[in-house]
Amino acid sequence: MGVSTSRPVKGVALVTVDFPPVNALPVRGWYDLADAVRAAGRDPEIRCVVLTAEGRGFNAGVDIKELQHEHGTGHTALIGANHGCADAFSAVYECEVPVVAAVAGFCLGGGIGLVGNADVIVAAEDAVFGLPELDRGALGAATHLARLVPQHLMRALYYTSRTATAAELHAHGSVWKVVPRGGLLDAALGLAREIARKDGALIRLAKAAINGIDPVDVRRSYRFEQGFTFEANLSGVADRVRDTFGKEREA
Repeated sequence: MGVSTSRPVKGVALVTVDFPPVNALPVRGWYDLADAVRAAGRDPEIRCVVLTAEGRGFNAGVDIKELQHEHGTGHTALIGANHGCADAFSAVYECEVPVVAAVAGFCLGGGIGLVGNADVIVAAEDAVFGLPELDRGALGAATHLARLVPQHLMRALYYTSRTATAAELHAHGSVWKVVPRGGLLDAALGLAREIARKDGALIRLAKAAINGIDPVDVRRSYRFEQGFTFEANLSGVADRVRDTFGKEREA
């Protein structure tokens, strides 16, 4: 359990997240993920990073239960989760080499922050993408969802907490390829292997150049969003919504 790194093929680092049962990451998990991606990007032998996950889905966002446990006792977990997510998202975006996200099952909340900042997304046929933030007493990652779908669709998905399928994102051009779940890792590694054949110094320059012409400052944009999450918590709105977490399923 946790975050691990392997080298399945020459020039490629595979960073795997495994936090059962649904890959909802605790505060420490976000920082561990950030550290793993940064370390892989700094390695001069690595020319591409593949980010994937074990289990039922790619990522279910932050560990809501960790936030609920400190209900009424302070905001340590909330602040930790906000900083941890920002750190992990930035690590993916600023990784010195391209990052390919291999997504199966659900990709929700913080998962959108990761894939929205990745360079390429390869998805399994069962993958779904969305931000259930309004149902979880939070805000944020609209910055990253807006990198996956057009502006008005992003707003509709955000306000309704609905999800989009891998096929729908492929139609919008944000998912590179959709494959059967059993072939996901092979497809992602195949693309990473192709990228890794490029000159190591040149691929790093290419990543820096593409980030440099990005029309959105994703770090500042996301931090702006997070300010509203803190406002929701300080006003008590977030606690009121989080207290209903899970109860709708029981009903």
